[in-house]
Amino acid sequence: MSQLLSIKELKVSAEDKPLLHGVSLDIQSGSTHVLMGPNGAGKSTLGLTVMGSPEYTVTGGKIFFEGEDITDESAYERAKRGIFLSFQNPVEIPGITLSEFLRNSLEQISGKHMKLWDFKKKLKAAMEILNMDSSYADRDLNVGFSGGEKKKSEILQLLMLEPKLAILDETDSGLDVDAVKTVSQGINEYKSRTGGSLLIITHNTKILEALNVDRTHILAAGKITAQGGAELVDDVITNGFDRYISGE
Repeated sequence: MSQLLSIKELKVSAEDKPLLHGVSLDIQSGSTHVLMGPNGAGKSTLGLTVMGSPEYTVTGGKIFFEGEDITDESAYERAKRGIFLSFQNPVEIPGITLSEFLRNSLEQISGKHMKLWDFKKKLKAAMEILNMDSSYADRDLNVGFSGGEKKKSEILQLLMLEPKLAILDETDSGLDVDAVKTVSQGINEYKSRTGGSLLIITHNTKILEALNVDRTHILAAGKITAQGGAELVDDVITNGFDRYISGE
């Protein structure tokens, strides 16, 4: 597999407070990676920094995507390259419907006009995979949505935009068992349809049961303290994070 994302000795601060301390991580095309760690470890910070959030300042290191340095690129430029981030707490955006948001995003990323009929056909198919009522397409983005509906909305965006790399930040948090299964189905559909790569940030391993995990990374206190295969997930479930935090 070819290299898709390469993070080299990344150091990140917010409001002059250091948060990441030399993180290195590589993701290959078509692979599924899991990022785990205790609360406050810097997992969401890493995801947001890769996406280009202006809240965070890169103070050292580099981020490469498909061999090109994107460290100083905006979130918009990274999205056009094919990087996607689902938010841990999706925001409500009054005044623009979910349908309008998706169609505009597709056209911005592709640089091409999309026929309304083709868009509606694609949207209908994606919503059916997630068991979403079609009426949600005409509602303002995430406004009045339950927590589970917001997470489904994020996965709907994933299915519609078909990025090369999807960073899923706690997509399964707050979901009941049935909702986790539905979200997992949507993620699997994305994988089978696009062959894209995943970086899944999670505490809840239920979402991983239906996925083939290639690589697991443990982040603690802003540093990668352990890396391995799917067996590392099982070890964390059984023994917790303590020894990865202490470095034993």
